[in-house]
Amino acid sequence: MRFAAWTTALLATAALLLLAACSALTAPERPRAMPRITMSPAPDASAVRPDKGLVVTAHDGTLTALSAHAGGATVPGSFNASHTVWRSDWALAPGTEYVVSATAAASGGATARISGRFRTLSPRRSFDVLSVTPNDHETVGVGMPIILTFDRPVEDRRAVERALEVRATPLATPAEYGQHDTRAYSASYSGPVDGAWHWFSDSQVVFRTSTLWPARQSVVFTAHLAGVRAAPGTYGTADRTIAFSVGRRMVSTVDTRTHQMVVRQDGEVAQRMAISAGMATTREYTTTSGVHLTMEKGDPVRMISPGRKKGDPEYYDVMIGHAVRISNSGEYVHAKNNVWAQGRANVSHGCVNARPDQATWFYDNALRGDPVIVTDTDRLLEWNNGWGFWQLSWYEWLKGSALREPGPVRAFIGPMIPPNLETSGVARTELT
Repeated sequence: MRFAAWTTALLATAALLLLAACSALTAPERPRAMPRITMSPAPDASAVRPDKGLVVTAHDGTLTALSAHAGGATVPGSFNASHTVWRSDWALAPGTEYVVSATAAASGGATARISGRFRTLSPRRSFDVLSVTPNDHETVGVGMPIILTFDRPVEDRRAVERALEVRATPLATPAEYGQHDTRAYSASYSGPVDGAWHWFSDSQVVFRTSTLWPARQSVVFTAHLAGVRAAPGTYGTADRTIAFSVGRRMVSTVDTRTHQMVVRQDGEVAQRMAISAGMATTREYTTTSGVHLTMEKGDPVRMISPGRKKGDPEYYDVMIGHAVRISNSGEYVHAKNNVWAQGRANVSHGCVNARPDQATWFYDNALRGDPVIVTDTDRLLEWNNGWGFWQLSWYEWLKGSALREPGPVRAFIGPMIPPNLETSGVARTELT
């Protein structure tokens, strides 16, 4: 009995000692995660390709601060949703030094920092914008395209098209547009633009909306070409920006069968004009049917018969007043004092002529890019005749895009359906 009691006491003591030893032990602390930051291009890199842009990445953490500058200017860019990656919005400027600093933090509180400099290459060849239509600060019609021409051929169309940005916002008030009648002022619109670029050659690309622009928009177009690689060894060296406004919506329809032209402004009939169109005795004397855009105007304009010399039948060389061009095949809406034919017969050499006072009104009110829709002739307007871009269906237009996407991500307007648009079935499909 004495032995059993001693054994029990010994076991109890051992258990207490073991429990105390276990209580004294704690699980080892796990090492805190240390964030790490990388940047591309790497610090101290030189002759960097500018078209690759700048990317800063946090590993095992998130980016909490970042600055990137070139020549004192901030480099535009954005974070991804998790704040682990920052990317520059556009290509980098060639031949330029960049200074970058960034900070990252891990969930445990540990931080990391990186700072560095790098320099982009100086290109062997450069390319630039040769011309842009419309002009800077111009007010245009609702059918207006943006026509961009480069000074050398572009091989990488995708890279260049990706660098083209269109932004549009409604004008704030009727007074900002100069319109004091609020009934004619469009409401505000928002949302992504339904528009796309179409390449007509290696050196020219055109932007068009899928439907007419909403009236009274402020539009800013920027070609972010600095650092864009158009071809091996060829880079853009400068950006180009223009700002223009879309004015009131003015759409004209010309019915060559009834010899009538109707002009609507903001959906209301502003002018009914008796007209005379092409006599159609030859192809060149036939007015083209389709969606034209007003391109330019002159008072007067010298008009010479195509393919004929002095003394030939139907030769002419005349000065015509208040003429608004609608194609590159010699078609104008212009003044002519042949009231006997207007509203009754087509006797012109392909133009649309109207009574002088009404033609003067049209001349005074027309903006470049106003649609003029001609119907009921047997000669169609070709898409490449002047600004016949609306002759292409939206599907055909998208086929000319290198990105094949409807609308740049950074373009903002809302499409508006033009009410009461009198036109043919084909034109109605494209413009409404």
